[in-house]
Amino acid sequence: MSVIREDRRAHRAAKREASSGAGPTVGGVEPGVNPGATAKFGLFGEVLTVGLLMTIIALGVVTLPIALAAGIRHLRRFVAAEDSRTALFWEDVRAGILPSLAVGVPAALIATVLTIDVVLAGSGALPGGEAIAVVGWAGLLALAVAVLLAAGAWSPSLGWKDAVRAVPGAIRADAAGAAYIAAAAVFTGVVTWALAPLFIAGIGCAALAVVAVPGRRRRRESGEE
Repeated sequence: MSVIREDRRAHRAAKREASSGAGPTVGGVEPGVNPGATAKFGLFGEVLTVGLLMTIIALGVVTLPIALAAGIRHLRRFVAAEDSRTALFWEDVRAGILPSLAVGVPAALIATVLTIDVVLAGSGALPGGEAIAVVGWAGLLALAVAVLLAAGAWSPSLGWKDAVRAVPGAIRADAAGAAYIAAAAVFTGVVTWALAPLFIAGIGCAALAVVAVPGRRRRRESGEE
């Protein structure tokens, strides 16, 4: 009897491993959607790891877009239980860092101007300061969402120009998803303001949001069908 129980226990464990995509294939068991995300602590650790990698790349400020793009691609591979070696993250960085400056430099300049407006509005130096502050914060949020969506669309084969062009269409196709990504951007800003080192976790969560939001939409559409 003990042998039978051990066999059953081993079979159940093998089925769990197969369904997660982490173990060998078991007859009649197919990996679920995003099998790499079934290990919650593993996913959390990967989010922190890639958040640290993205933070290192983003220290140049204008390199934030490629940091996000490489991190998002890394997390996509991880949740799909594909090859998610750190070396592939660095390959994406090398492939896209120079072209990404065409996005990173204008984004940094716009963010600087909007930040100055918000600071001046808060100081009372500008007439209609409250309205200017609202416009400034809204502009910063819209910029953050645009950069996240462009980074999510980027690939070495697609390039940055087409990734940026895809942003308006992505927002029109899934306005609710864009709102979720905006919430992730706000979360990153709030935790960073509270404690600067939390930027690592915040940017990792923002990258994960870009990965997860399209999956939510695909599941909804498949359910409707």
